[in-house]
Amino acid sequence: MNGEIFDCGDVDLQNGSRLSNARLVYQTAGRLNAARDNVIVYPTSFGTHHTDIAWLAGPGRTLDTDRYFVVIPNMLGNGLSSSPSHQAPGTFPSISLFDNVMLQHRLLREKFQVERLKLAVGFSMGAQQAYHWAALFPDMVERVAVICGSAKTSRHNRVFLEGVKAALTGDPAWQGEYFRADAGQGLKAMARVYAGWGMSSQFYRDEAYLHAGFHSVEDFIVRVWEGFFAHKDGNDLMAMIGAWERADISANAQYNGDLTKALGSIQASALIMPSRTDMYFSPVDSEEEVRLMPNAELCVIDTIWGHRVNNPTQNPKDAAFVEKQLARLLGSDAS
Repeated sequence: MNGEIFDCGDVDLQNGSRLSNARLVYQTAGRLNAARDNVIVYPTSFGTHHTDIAWLAGPGRTLDTDRYFVVIPNMLGNGLSSSPSHQAPGTFPSISLFDNVMLQHRLLREKFQVERLKLAVGFSMGAQQAYHWAALFPDMVERVAVICGSAKTSRHNRVFLEGVKAALTGDPAWQGEYFRADAGQGLKAMARVYAGWGMSSQFYRDEAYLHAGFHSVEDFIVRVWEGFFAHKDGNDLMAMIGAWERADISANAQYNGDLTKALGSIQASALIMPSRTDMYFSPVDSEEEVRLMPNAELCVIDTIWGHRVNNPTQNPKDAAFVEKQLARLLGSDAS
C-alpha cells in the first residue's frame, strides 16, 4: 500500500496566500464499489505518515478493506504532502485544517467521484480534520469518529503548544521565522516537553512504561519521544503546529466563527472518544461538544496512557477498545 500523489495545482489558501504546485500524498486500501459509497476517509495526525496509522485498516480489521475503501490522506506539512521541507526555508505559506480538508474533498471528488462517506475518522489532529469533514460537508458524511481530538483547539491546548514551540525554537538554527538548518537540539528538547504532556501522571506513577518494555523513564523518553521526533523537519513541525493552534471547525465563511452553529450543523452519527487522562484534548471539552451536536455520543477511554491511546504495539488494550467502539459505530451500516 504505497502512497500515491494527487496534484492539486496552485491553491488559494484560507488566509489569502497561495500554495504553488500543491500535492497530497495519500494511500488507499480496499476497493471502491460501483455505487462509490463505501468510502472511509482517515487523515493523518501530527507528525505521522500514512504508513504509521494504516494498521487500523485491512482485511477483517475494524476499517475492513474487504468491505470499505479506505483513503488515508497525508496532512500538509507532514513531509510527504506539500511541506516546508520541499521548499526554500521561509517560503511555505501558513496552512489550516480547513485547507487540508478542502484538498482532501477535491481528492475524493475529482479522483474517485465520491459523493458520500461512510465514515470520517481520525486521531488527534486527524480527529480535528474528521470534525472539519463533518461540519463542512454535513450532507456528505454519514458517520464521524473523533479520537482524542476537538472541534476547536482550546486555550489550554494552545498553552501546551506554545511550550512545545518554545523548546523547538530554542535551537540555534532558528532564525525567528524558520530554521536555516537541522533543528537537532530543539527536537530533543521538544520531545522531552511532549513526554510530560503526552502521558498522564498516573502512567509514570504506576511505572506503566516498564510493562510496555522500557527499562526506565529515561529509556521511555529516549526511545519513544526522542525517537519519534529525531528525524522530523523543524519547519514541517512548525507548519503543523500552526494549523493545530488555529484549528476551529467554525473558522470559515460557512459558520463565521459560530462554533455552536457549526457543531449543531453536524448531521453525522458522531462518536466522540476522549481519553480520560488526556491533558490537552480534555474530556470536559468533548462533553460540551457532544451536548451541542444532534446525533453524538460521548465514549470516554478509561486509560492511564494520556493522549497515547492509539498504539497497538505498546498499548494494545486501549487500541483494542478504540477498535471495538469504531466497529460498533460502523455496525449500524446495513449495506
